[in-house]
Amino acid sequence: MKRLQHLPNMITMARMALVPLLILVLKDHRYLDALWVFLVAGVSDGLDGYIAKRFGFVSQLGAILDPLADKILLVSAYIMLAVLALVPFWLVLVVTFRDVLIVGGYLVYTSLYGPVSMRPSRVSKFNTFTQILLVVFVLGERAFAFHVAHLQGAFVFAVLVTTIASGGHYLWAWGIVRDIEAGPRARRG
Repeated sequence: MKRLQHLPNMITMARMALVPLLILVLKDHRYLDALWVFLVAGVSDGLDGYIAKRFGFVSQLGAILDPLADKILLVSAYIMLAVLALVPFWLVLVVTFRDVLIVGGYLVYTSLYGPVSMRPSRVSKFNTFTQILLVVFVLGERAFAFHVAHLQGAFVFAVLVTTIASGGHYLWAWGIVRDIEAGPRARRG
């Protein structure tokens, strides 16, 4: 069982290795292949988390690699879909800026206040869900040659709203909540 403790991290690294394949099949307009690669990556995300929690294989490395792999996969998918003019470029900017904001905020927060436990909020999880749903919809629409009028626009709007809400929630949690939590302690000391 000890040998298997690294299995979740190996699955996460395999997900990272799927990103160049996703980029290549999208570049070649092989949308069904891209959909399969994206779905396999998504299943691997759930699988590595399940194995890590179920068997107690949780590690600090895994806590860093897993969200990093998710961000690399999603941002790469969004960039390629924008390059192919399948999603608006401005949406890629919003999605990417939110991730840069979170990483930058984390680095600033930890440098000012010390280590912080990073757990995605419900807003962030819903945002990730909407981002994934849009990618799956766009790839599925291309792979199976169907079109549902205005549905992609609704997904784009959902991604925009949840991305802004999630970024704002992180700013609030790191800024305002930190000030509220620091206030009583500062008065006691």
